[in-house]
Amino acid sequence: MHGQSDAEYFDTNRRRWDELVPIHLQSPHYDVDAFRAGKTSLCRVEREELGPDVPGKSLLHLQCHFGLDTLSWARMGAVVTGADFSAKAIETAAALAGETRLNARFLVTDIYSLPEKLDEQFDIVYTSYGALCWLPDVPRWAALASRYLKPGGTFYMVDFHPFACIFDDAANVNALGIRYSYFTPDDPIRTEENGSYADRDAPLVNRVTYSWSHGLGEIVSALIAAGLRIEFLHEFPFAVEKFSEFLEEVAPREFRLKEHEESMPLLYSVRARKD
Repeated sequence: MHGQSDAEYFDTNRRRWDELVPIHLQSPHYDVDAFRAGKTSLCRVEREELGPDVPGKSLLHLQCHFGLDTLSWARMGAVVTGADFSAKAIETAAALAGETRLNARFLVTDIYSLPEKLDEQFDIVYTSYGALCWLPDVPRWAALASRYLKPGGTFYMVDFHPFACIFDDAANVNALGIRYSYFTPDDPIRTEENGSYADRDAPLVNRVTYSWSHGLGEIVSALIAAGLRIEFLHEFPFAVEKFSEFLEEVAPREFRLKEHEESMPLLYSVRARKD
């Protein structure tokens, strides 16, 4: 992996995400038909922690994939803009906006290049599940999030807890064992596999991805350094996806450990304010 640039890692990841868009569009995980019928794709945590503040506010969704959550915020009354590096994802998001008659703007760009496409500020900057691991530079990400917030604006994120992501997640593993570093490694984590969280068995041409681990201290410190005032950091003993064989679904979109329940965080959320 030595010698590759971040641009090359992003290009590799982009090819895989382009390929995943039509797979995800058809997957029960996303249940796009239910969304078309009026349901939300948002989970309980973000609805409760951010939802009351959304109506009438401008909202920028970083790394929005094919826009289902972005459009769910629009359905709740936000004026939304979504950004993602996959042109196929953004094309699909725009089509869904047209189908559902929801007002939304979508931009094709990786997060670090967003200033080349967008020069304004928002009431809310939002990012969620499984987004941050695709970025190598957390301080730069945090600075961009702050840049796009109006004074008095709210940054909100909810994601899988980095501690829960250190364990071996191979299909044949039946005991908790550490496989990944909690801290950001010098080189990205290279993974080669078929499928995704939304369709485990989907055959893929673009099987390689590169990702980065980021500890909670690194993330929160970067947000503070970017001029944001942390209002809360919450940790939860459940996840919204079955990202490990050690989890079982106990309620819709709520997965808990089969053993040692309540013993470690699986999800976290951060809310911050730009003064």
